[in-house]
Amino acid sequence: MLAKVMSCAVVGLEAAVVEVEVDIIRGAPSFNIVGLPDAAVRESRDRVHSAVKNSGFNFPSSRRLTVNLAPADVRKEGPSYDLPIAVGVLAATQQVWPDKLVGGMFIGELSLDGTARHTQGILSITALAKEKGYERVFVPVIDADEAALVEGIDVFAVRSLNELVGHLTGLRALSPHEVDIEETFAEQVEYSADFADIMGQEHVKRAMEVAAAGSHNILLTGPPGAGKTLIARALPSILPLMPVDEALEVTKIYSVAGLLPTDTPLIRQRPFRSPHHTVSYAGLVGGGAWPRPGEISLAHRGVLFLDELPEFGQTLIEVLRQPLEGSREISISRATGTVTYPANFMMVAAQNPCPCGYFGDPTHTCSCSNSMVTRYQKRISGPLMDRIDLHVEVPRVDFEKLTAVNRGETSAAVRKRVEEAREKQHGRFAHLPRINSNADMGPSEIRELCPLDKTGTKLMKSAMSQMNLSARAFHRIIKIARTVADLAKEEVITPTHLAEALQYRPRTL
Repeated sequence: MLAKVMSCAVVGLEAAVVEVEVDIIRGAPSFNIVGLPDAAVRESRDRVHSAVKNSGFNFPSSRRLTVNLAPADVRKEGPSYDLPIAVGVLAATQQVWPDKLVGGMFIGELSLDGTARHTQGILSITALAKEKGYERVFVPVIDADEAALVEGIDVFAVRSLNELVGHLTGLRALSPHEVDIEETFAEQVEYSADFADIMGQEHVKRAMEVAAAGSHNILLTGPPGAGKTLIARALPSILPLMPVDEALEVTKIYSVAGLLPTDTPLIRQRPFRSPHHTVSYAGLVGGGAWPRPGEISLAHRGVLFLDELPEFGQTLIEVLRQPLEGSREISISRATGTVTYPANFMMVAAQNPCPCGYFGDPTHTCSCSNSMVTRYQKRISGPLMDRIDLHVEVPRVDFEKLTAVNRGETSAAVRKRVEEAREKQHGRFAHLPRINSNADMGPSEIRELCPLDKTGTKLMKSAMSQMNLSARAFHRIIKIARTVADLAKEEVITPTHLAEALQYRPRTL
């Protein structure tokens, strides 16, 4: 007998419907899975066989059993097909009525005793099920909170194969699982670092505030121990809280990557990713035999912190140029197709001024020659440096500031100003749906929304000549000045705003 069960495959961040066809006929005993399965899917034969028998049901061991995962040209990976295959076997042997499967989608891994286990990509799968008109989705109980984030579809939490069969046969009906998104979203967000913990470095904190307000990229340069890492880690605490749509985007990425904590169905804190400089190309950009999101995509809607930027490989550094300015996404091409992941992040980079780290430090003698310093700083190409909006010197902190009794301004106070500046930008770009912040503006938007008066034009003309600025650098200065004006709650860019923006340009030897 033939039975059909609907399931789903995850390709990139999106899902695709997979029809699980189970056919049982007379013939030499066998259990074959076709439809471009990977090793984990082929191993489902043993897991399903044991799960069905250990759950107290009959398995057709003496028949020829064929499972087809359609469409056959989409590669299937992972153990998430265990549950639909087991349900298909039970339906084909009339232990479950096939008409009870109509309108439902089944996803989940099975242990040998029939217990349903965690599966990756549940949020993407549930969203597709709703989009395609399915009425209900059956997922492991551990993933039910994540699936229930999608409204408009019934989510049933399955503990075991036995429990699912009881529901399908009407013996023990399950109730739809529900999650209060508003209540989940209202929970307090905790951060690992606060601006109040940063002693001194007022000008650096100001630069971080400007960067957060306009979503600008920033480079911190200073000697070891000056606090560059602490400052970078405190940045998420002053960024605006993610709205629901952005939180769902980030949660989907982490779910597909298998990094979503089981006790956190919805990620509310903006991501902070800090890969080591020895990270591989696939680890940073994404990839693998079956492409997975890399650090660039895991930092989507958050912060990508690159400590010791010159130590990263040249290829890794240059690949950042596309997502930093352009489509804000990264494409990974393989023989089987191309996968595109979002990559809309703020980049915070840190570096020492020289190999020994003490070039220009008044308290330590630099042991590097001028050629060594120049060669070290030239590891970062000019085009990439041009794509970094703010370049900030981070000096060593004085003893008096380190031992000060009074704490600095809290992140909550700074975040309030940042959110007010972002609100002004949202209103300004309401007619431009692809632009969310000042950093996203192109030349046409700058020309339309950031006019300069005569004094400002004269100042920028002088700066272009004296600082040898490129066209890209010119536009970045205007965008930063626009952000400074937003923080000051002023509608017009003044020479004062331009002067502050100009001080964030890099200094040459």
